[in-house]
Amino acid sequence: MNKSLLFSALLAAGIGFSATAQEMVDKAAVQKIREEGLNHSQVMQTAFYITDVAGPRLSGSPGLKRAQEWAVNQLKSWGVSNAKLEPWGKFGKGWEVQKNYAAITVPYYHAIIAIPKAWTPGTNGPIKGEVVLLKADTITDLDKYKGKLQGKIVIFDTKAELTRNPQPDSKRYTDEELAQMAAATVQPGGQRRGAPGSNPAFAAQMAARRKAIAMRTAMNNFIKTENAALVLSQGRGTDGTVFTTNGASYADTAKAVAPELETSGEDYLRIVRLLRAGQKVEMEADIKTQFFTDDMNGYNVIAEIPGTDKKLKEQVVMIGGHYDSWHAATGATDNAAGSAVMMEAVRILKSIGFKPKRTIRIALWSSEEQGLFGSRGYAASHFGTASELKPEQAKVSAYYNLDNGTGKIRGIYLQGNAAVDPIFKAWLEPFKDLGAATTTISNTGGTDHLSFDAVGIPGFQFIQEPMDYNTRTHHSNQDTYDRLSADDLKQAATIVASLVYHTAQRAEMLPRKEAPKAAGTN
Repeated sequence: MNKSLLFSALLAAGIGFSATAQEMVDKAAVQKIREEGLNHSQVMQTAFYITDVAGPRLSGSPGLKRAQEWAVNQLKSWGVSNAKLEPWGKFGKGWEVQKNYAAITVPYYHAIIAIPKAWTPGTNGPIKGEVVLLKADTITDLDKYKGKLQGKIVIFDTKAELTRNPQPDSKRYTDEELAQMAAATVQPGGQRRGAPGSNPAFAAQMAARRKAIAMRTAMNNFIKTENAALVLSQGRGTDGTVFTTNGASYADTAKAVAPELETSGEDYLRIVRLLRAGQKVEMEADIKTQFFTDDMNGYNVIAEIPGTDKKLKEQVVMIGGHYDSWHAATGATDNAAGSAVMMEAVRILKSIGFKPKRTIRIALWSSEEQGLFGSRGYAASHFGTASELKPEQAKVSAYYNLDNGTGKIRGIYLQGNAAVDPIFKAWLEPFKDLGAATTTISNTGGTDHLSFDAVGIPGFQFIQEPMDYNTRTHHSNQDTYDRLSADDLKQAATIVASLVYHTAQRAEMLPRKEAPKAAGTN
């Protein structure tokens, strides 16, 4: 068939080409996907079950296991095949908060905002005690507190003050910011901005940080030895927001530590000011946490829509997001949002009766928050390492990830893969009216697409509206269902479903970057 006849036939079938990329776009399929994704969405119902029903999903916790079992059953109910929990290796101890109460009782009563640090013990019942201000710049400064901390509540002196950002918490990208992203260029390989060897200021900063960590470790060991009843530390954040962290290791061999509450900046500094002024402060608390060691393995949720093309069904298009969260809230924007979007994308494709040429596989990762463990474990098991790849690695066309909050998709990071730029431009063209058109050669780090990129598989993270992700919800006690934007998540799921559709149907797999050379080669 000549080109003009082919073009006419494709137009009649609802298929078009991008003028710049000559990349096929199935307009009829896009319209079906838009109708289902924008007008019949179930993404918020899915997010509700992941957050409000399952609760916090800290790695290894009962909440994560509840959410994983629900996801497996939900995917099965949509007709998605081979839904299962797949182990990726040993994680460590599970942990959850079962009770948390703390209040000032002297000089007056005031319930404080405070959250147990992850993997720390409880108080073993209700406690009451005096608060002691610990001032120590060196390890030898701790000597003056020997024999004085037993049964006491310890708070650290600080020079910190609360500073509020004058800008609004929530924002969306401006046209200028998106234009800057689109204009980015590939950075020369091998350069690590801020590497200690080339940046004396960075080296000094890291040395100071190591010193601070060593000092805090010494303090923690001392406080535990002195049998203090409870430790208060200042949480990052303002206006009642507390960004949580862990206070101990999840490893089954980790040393015991004292109970510790991460306290809102306002409550923490009030106590410090009172103690500095010589005012007596007393508190009461009742904290119950529990460790779980019956199964210390980590698991990912895996399911797929099998491919139907005899030649292409062994090839795979993967999508995913991490399913685990921190414990202060219900992990809505981090990352029930991304997980719900990816589940919704699969539901959309099933709902329109899509029979893909390539297999579509969804993965909901665990233990991303501790170091991308779930996706790294999966990649190692299925794809090998950069120096020793497994045959399955060559069969993955692309991996798409979503993990930057509730904001709608504005485009995609190319991860330095210039060859996919015209392809994504063509596939995003039908969604310009929804605000998604930007491609940038640069990358955003810190999430699971990196596990795929590390083994030479095209791995991509989407550009999302910032909203209040970094200012208010990320890892905080504010990360709840109410922070989700329904319209943004509908838009995101619709776009993901379309990109997955076209990746699964494309004649060729997506182009790959040049494989990294092994050490010692030219």
